[in-house]
Amino acid sequence: MRRVVVTGLGCVTPLGVGTQTSWTRLINGACGIVSTRELAGGVFQKVPCQVAAVVPTGDGPGQWSDKQYNLEADVGRIARFSRYAIVAAREALDDAGFTEKRFPEEIAERVGVCIGSGIGSFEDVYETTLKWANKGYRSVSPHFVPRLLINMAAGHVSMRYNAKGPNHAASTACTTGLHSIGDAASFINRGSADIILAGGAESCIHPLAIAGFAKARALSVDYNHDPQAASRPFDRSRCGFVMGEGAGILVLEELQHARDRQAKIYAEVAGYGLSADAWHRLVDAGVAAGSVDYVNAHATGTKLGDAAENNAIKRLLVGEGGRRPEEVNVSSVKGAVGHLLGAAGAVESIMTILAIDRGVIPPTLNLEQAGDPPEDFDCNYVPKVAQEANVNVAICNSFGFGGTNASICFTKYKP
Repeated sequence: MRRVVVTGLGCVTPLGVGTQTSWTRLINGACGIVSTRELAGGVFQKVPCQVAAVVPTGDGPGQWSDKQYNLEADVGRIARFSRYAIVAAREALDDAGFTEKRFPEEIAERVGVCIGSGIGSFEDVYETTLKWANKGYRSVSPHFVPRLLINMAAGHVSMRYNAKGPNHAASTACTTGLHSIGDAASFINRGSADIILAGGAESCIHPLAIAGFAKARALSVDYNHDPQAASRPFDRSRCGFVMGEGAGILVLEELQHARDRQAKIYAEVAGYGLSADAWHRLVDAGVAAGSVDYVNAHATGTKLGDAAENNAIKRLLVGEGGRRPEEVNVSSVKGAVGHLLGAAGAVESIMTILAIDRGVIPPTLNLEQAGDPPEDFDCNYVPKVAQEANVNVAICNSFGFGGTNASICFTKYKP
């Protein structure tokens, strides 16, 4: 089977635009969660949850503006989640050494795109529905349907950068980003492409979206007065997740193709498991449970979700892996960036890969005391402060509404 490696990384996150900006702020303990009370004319004050992880806007370094990324002319026809994907993809391509504006025709058919979204352009659905109700047919934009379609992030990236190979868009709730990466690796495994831009993008911080999750009692509502304390993975006082936005794009490449052009290799995609059999990631990778050095947990900060994931990690790495719990390294970056829904698995994969590449495990912010009950939460959850570690094998988890789950195993590249 053809081996798949990661050669480029691109990020748009609540910690900033750019992979290095996001990583540096994450490792230094920064948090991108803010109050929404003053956003959108105060309309967020009508919902119980009044915090969100928002991509910082402005014209400065690490901030988002359409003008800064030459997207001003596209605002009317391309939804924000797709614009996030375009910018993250450009960074990933540059990082991988593909500095041309577009792939040349001689390789374009061997370059694919696998970028999904969990919800897509929620705002377009809401605003157009209001226009239709008030003004009728004439008020509906001809760009309405192309803006909201889930596959348009992949479509715009494909068209903009002349990637004519497999064009695929998963939409599997909060597992979307990880499924996109795993599916992309499978395309390369079986020879359908040599290079694939893979990941997820999301931008649906909207009062109605937050109202929906709040009604389901999934969101953090106890820390409206202290937004940066609101996302609390594994903590005893966790009370729900914080919605975030952004995009994460990886350049996946067939190993020999990457070696032939002397590309930097961040890590290898060694195994992938999905749905109810995510344990297959280690079988696929040929890795023993005892060899896993780090787990980047899905851990959104909900009472039941974190407990279930913690139990599964311990069954695998303590029970089958034969380690003591304190030897198992687990962390969640959601304390810093919130839950990016369809983009979560992609951004978290990037942070997992950088943990391998840099030898640093990202911290779990706001972790004062793990547990509930504390005796079950006895792994090393990297509380508050990043830890240096030799990470050769790492797992990234994503779990979504409807029981759709995925795990990917990344390993340090060894020729």
